[in-house]
Amino acid sequence: MNTKRKYFGTDGIRGKVNAASMTAETVMRVGMAAGRYFTRGDHRHRVVIGKDTRLSGYMFEPALTAGFVAVGMDVIMFGPMPTPGVAMLTKAMRADLGVMITASHNSFDDNGIKLFGPDGFKLCDAAELEIEALMDSAFDEALPGPHLTGRAKRLYDVDGRYIEFAKNTMAPGFSLEGLKIVLDCANGAAYKVAPTVLWELGAEVIPLGVEPNGFNINKDCGSTCPEAISKQVQKHGADIGIALDGDADRLVISDEKGNIIGGDQLLALTAQAWKSKGKLNENTVVTSIMSNLGLERFLAGEGIDLIRTQVGDRYVVEALRERGLNLGGEQSGHIIFTDFVSTGDGLVAGLQILVELVRQGRPASELLSVFKPLPQCLKSVGYKAAKPLEDATVKKTVAAADKQLDGTGRIIIRESGTEPLVRVMAEGEDESLIKRLVEDICNAVEHAA
Repeated sequence: MNTKRKYFGTDGIRGKVNAASMTAETVMRVGMAAGRYFTRGDHRHRVVIGKDTRLSGYMFEPALTAGFVAVGMDVIMFGPMPTPGVAMLTKAMRADLGVMITASHNSFDDNGIKLFGPDGFKLCDAAELEIEALMDSAFDEALPGPHLTGRAKRLYDVDGRYIEFAKNTMAPGFSLEGLKIVLDCANGAAYKVAPTVLWELGAEVIPLGVEPNGFNINKDCGSTCPEAISKQVQKHGADIGIALDGDADRLVISDEKGNIIGGDQLLALTAQAWKSKGKLNENTVVTSIMSNLGLERFLAGEGIDLIRTQVGDRYVVEALRERGLNLGGEQSGHIIFTDFVSTGDGLVAGLQILVELVRQGRPASELLSVFKPLPQCLKSVGYKAAKPLEDATVKKTVAAADKQLDGTGRIIIRESGTEPLVRVMAEGEDESLIKRLVEDICNAVEHAA
């Protein structure tokens, strides 16, 4: 099978609206192709569709619906709904396929498509490649007769279903009473459900990013702009701040002092806590190659093994499923508890952090300073070369950087799966050294022929 991707990237299809892969025509082809791929058997086939709050969602939702209806699938539209909610409801509602219209943490002028199989998990590479092949086939190929086209309807009680699901990940009787929480929903998909969950569990909630207008998703708010919660936590004297991204599948935390806490510390805390409770399967955690070496050293000291995967939360999930594990995540804030969810869920992960805040009774600044991270430098750089990572000068520069680190750190260099950029990361004991090494590699990539 041809393994070169034309449409799908690290996490579904994503791009600039009305350009390249994100036009109404292409999105309709996604619907037709994915619908054909998941049409198996002679039952009435069903697809559920959620979206975030981008203006272009009004264009892509009907385009997808048209594609699915054309190939005989019945469509249920949720409207704004967190990505993990779509994943959960795909399985709960016995759908053959789930779709989320989102570009996650990107600005409003991008959009994208995430697909979930009937089990609620993201698709594997092989399935995405088969769907790509179907997308490029003739529009009128293998279409059903007029009497077999699908129907479409909107489901209006969907918010309540996800709210109850999230609350039910807590132990019976668990309460957040007495906690003051700043919650930033990034003007995105969780703007209704997330504040409701925390309030119904007893917290005093100070909501931010809950006034979407189609243009302001992730704009100066959410997990990509954590300064917003940091300031508000300090202003209101809150116990903790939680910032979600546009589709609410990841989070960052602010402690009561305004310090920003990323995914590695959250993984360390929950791994340690779950091991102490006997809940951590095989005493093993899964993360990507980007997580800090300090996390790996901390977990080893706790008797917890670490498995690394390539970048992308779906690869973390695949490793969790293969080994029967129940905790994994990424430095970016995708945290996956497979006891509850089939993909990253920023709200559910936040609730698990709040469980420990309540149980241990310590300030967030103490609770979330679990290990000392090694200095790490990450930079993205554009390129002109067709295959920048195969350039001889780039290879030579990376090899020289590895030699200078001499086993005391790591160099990670990879092409972005969603943008025309190369990501360069270095970590080690000497902060000035790793910054210089990253600059050297970025310069080589930028000038690669």
